[in-house]
Amino acid sequence: MVIVWRYALRLGVVLACVTGAALAQAGPAQAAFSTRLSGLPERFTAGGEVRTVSAVVSRTDGGCVKVRWSLVLTVRDIRLDQVKVDRVEEDGSFPLQIRTDGDVARLTDRQLDPGTLCPGRTVTARYRVAFAEDIDRGRVTLAAEAYDARLRLLSRQAATRTVVGAEATPSESAPEPTGSVAEPTEPASAGGDEETGASEEPLAAEPAAGAGRSVSGSGGFGTVQAAFLLGGLLLSLGLGLLLRLRHLTRTSGAADEDEAVPDGRWPSPGGYRRREPVRW
Repeated sequence: MVIVWRYALRLGVVLACVTGAALAQAGPAQAAFSTRLSGLPERFTAGGEVRTVSAVVSRTDGGCVKVRWSLVLTVRDIRLDQVKVDRVEEDGSFPLQIRTDGDVARLTDRQLDPGTLCPGRTVTARYRVAFAEDIDRGRVTLAAEAYDARLRLLSRQAATRTVVGAEATPSESAPEPTGSVAEPTEPASAGGDEETGASEEPLAAEPAAGAGRSVSGSGGFGTVQAAFLLGGLLLSLGLGLLLRLRHLTRTSGAADEDEAVPDGRWPSPGGYRRREPVRW
């Protein structure tokens, strides 16, 4: 029974050390990607004003990957048909797959971005955004998501801005623009699809909106901290198992010695009687 406990404890220590090391390395790998939004005005003005918003993704280590962009557009107090978004590259418009669900629209690239993401290099997606003239006031949230070729979320960044009508006076008070990471939205049903562009490459699968937040876009207690904490707990568990194993080994050795010599003494020579020869 003691031997079984020894092997079980050894196996537990090995599993704890391997799991802690794997979790400690997984956190920094996710934090290697970051996304930022540039070109955002303090507020959008309706009535034909076109703004170019850029999403830039970068990485600090690892190899090179291809990127597929997906933009999640959420509106409040305005309608989606009052918003015009065009994904552009140097040679013109970029083909998109558009899905809508209520006040949320997802615009996903049908093709991989022409650029390649490597350490020290970035990949940029540019969007031209405009609003209809019949908007009085509303809010819009733009969330740029960068995926790899296998549709795994690399990084995500979002920002919220106010949309005002063209006739709004400067004296009108407007809420301050805020930057945040919006909650991922569920993809809509296939009935709401709209296709743009020619020679479109079909998507293998729609990027899952619930794939999670990027470590760089969220604050507080993130994945890296949780991984290191769990790794430390597992290492502490392994140390405790080692101490327990050492205690069991000493206890077992002492028990074996007690069984070998119960009274702690060897039998004295006088305890044996000499057999007398038999005379005939």
